[in-house]
Amino acid sequence: MSYIFFIDRCLGKKVAESLRNARALVEIHDDSFSQDLPDEDWLRIVGDRDWIVLTKDKNIARRSLELLAVAQGNVRLFAFVDGDVSGAKVAQAFVNALENMQRFIRGNPAPFIAKVHQSGLVMPCKNQKELLKLLSKTRS
Repeated sequence: MSYIFFIDRCLGKKVAESLRNARALVEIHDDSFSQDLPDEDWLRIVGDRDWIVLTKDKNIARRSLELLAVAQGNVRLFAFVDGDVSGAKVAQAFVNALENMQRFIRGNPAPFIAKVHQSGLVMPCKNQKELLKLLSKTRS
């Protein structure tokens, strides 16, 4: 199965270019959405399109509106978490993680948030159970 990786606006074009060079299918935020569209809006749409979100915005896993959008949109999200490094290093991390991300997607039901490290290591952050629990709390 081939996945489409959605590149958040905070990542820049280097990540998209590197992933395309690694034969991944890529969509870029600015090709589909305006720069000022709030995260909680595009997250739901990207989830509905069954795209995989790549970002370095660690706050998505902390902000309630974004977490709710991840849960509602059944989003699969990978966030680079190893600090403020160059765009080239972030791009290489996502390329290094490509196979691990695909394995993680196959083994974990949506929605989820996972962390990507510079080495290519992929670790869970918030799983389906946690995100759906959050969603059920907002409906009560």
